[in-house]
Amino acid sequence: MKSLILNLDNSSEQNLYVQIYNLLKNDILSGSLEKGTKLPSLRKLAKENDISVTTVETAYTQLLVEGYIESRPKSGYYVSETIQAADAKEPEEPITLEDLLPTEGVQSKKGIGKEMIYDEESFEFSKWKKCMNRVFNEYSHLLQTEADVKGEPALRYEICKYLYQSRGVKCTPEQVVIGAGSQQLALQLTRILREIGVDNAATETPGYGPIRDIFKEAGFPITEVEVGPNGIELEKLPTNLRSIVYVNPSNQFPSGAVMPIGRRYDLIKWAKDNDSYILEDDYDSELRYFGKPIPAMQGLDNSGKVIYLGSFSSTLFASIKISYMVLPQGLVNIFEKMAHKYSQTCSKAEQICLALYMEEGFYYRHIKKLRRMYASKLETTIKMVQDNGAGRLEAIDSRSGIAVMLKVRSKLQPDIICKLAKDLGLTMYPVDDLCDEETKVVNFYFYRVPESLLKLLIKMFVQNLKKLER
Repeated sequence: MKSLILNLDNSSEQNLYVQIYNLLKNDILSGSLEKGTKLPSLRKLAKENDISVTTVETAYTQLLVEGYIESRPKSGYYVSETIQAADAKEPEEPITLEDLLPTEGVQSKKGIGKEMIYDEESFEFSKWKKCMNRVFNEYSHLLQTEADVKGEPALRYEICKYLYQSRGVKCTPEQVVIGAGSQQLALQLTRILREIGVDNAATETPGYGPIRDIFKEAGFPITEVEVGPNGIELEKLPTNLRSIVYVNPSNQFPSGAVMPIGRRYDLIKWAKDNDSYILEDDYDSELRYFGKPIPAMQGLDNSGKVIYLGSFSSTLFASIKISYMVLPQGLVNIFEKMAHKYSQTCSKAEQICLALYMEEGFYYRHIKKLRRMYASKLETTIKMVQDNGAGRLEAIDSRSGIAVMLKVRSKLQPDIICKLAKDLGLTMYPVDDLCDEETKVVNFYFYRVPESLLKLLIKMFVQNLKKLER
């Protein structure tokens, strides 16, 4: 491999490894670095560009995780053979919120035994209050009418803008539908799909049960497809049968598997070849604590086959229930014909408040803060489990999200184990697909527990587990 001199800006606020990642990714997608091209070794690229080997390794690792490059044993790094050119377009020139918002016309309960335990530092309510004051002081006249069934235009615009910047999602505000929770939106989606003759669903196993249950209760036959190290096993998806496949490609629940870029293109091709759709749940992919968040699959799709699902529940505060889906243009008209059957389930005041919160830049800064805080909390949680689990608990680190998967060595039923946790103020849910007689697998949502209480609560949980087993 010949020398590769990168145009790095040491004065930029952007980390050097992110600059390297972006430069190499763009060269790969543009074809400047062709498929199969061998990349310089870590040491060579570091020496040529006067940077540390660790910086180069971090950039290569991010490219490797996303599937842009591959590592060949005893040979080095190569540009992946499965890359296709991506066509990302800048959104239209932003308009101000004033154009969309016309100016006319618990306290926390901290302590053992309280289900409402949460870390008070995880959300700065003063900024939310500032935005809510603006809602009532400047836009109270908008609260005299019912909310838009698709969601408030201001919030749909801010979501559209934010998704492009942070997740690479390409959409217009007209494609965004807001609802109170991903399950409610999934139910609306089942009705849209039936209108176009799609009435079969494929889901990941193990996977997120509530969405699978929504499709099952709506009468969709379910094809359960196993998850491997690279996400859902594409070869086991139904063929010649119009279907919707529900996936978590950026942080599979509960395994944490990441689907490489090549497999994402293969999944999109499957949807196109079988006239099917992909429901991409991006539930907490922004909360990734190693490298940078992996771009969404929706941004790779040029065939209108990916439906994007997102939520603010895990990044704001517990009581807010605002989720959204981004429909392909072909499904927007179908939803609008059915819209008269629905009413908006999210508070109009909270929607406008969130739009202002995002427009002010508070949400972006809040996410950066959460990544630092939750990364520390995850590290502490894993250490506390390791040091105080008494051989009964084992934590599986996915380096992301607001929950950690725990293996609980016990013959007690999963619901009893989770009730023990709940009595201490810990939130756990069983992963039924992975439970067996000797070991129960649960997801422990650590993000709401103050770090100062973790050690004590884990010790008490293990003690109560032992007592109940006697």
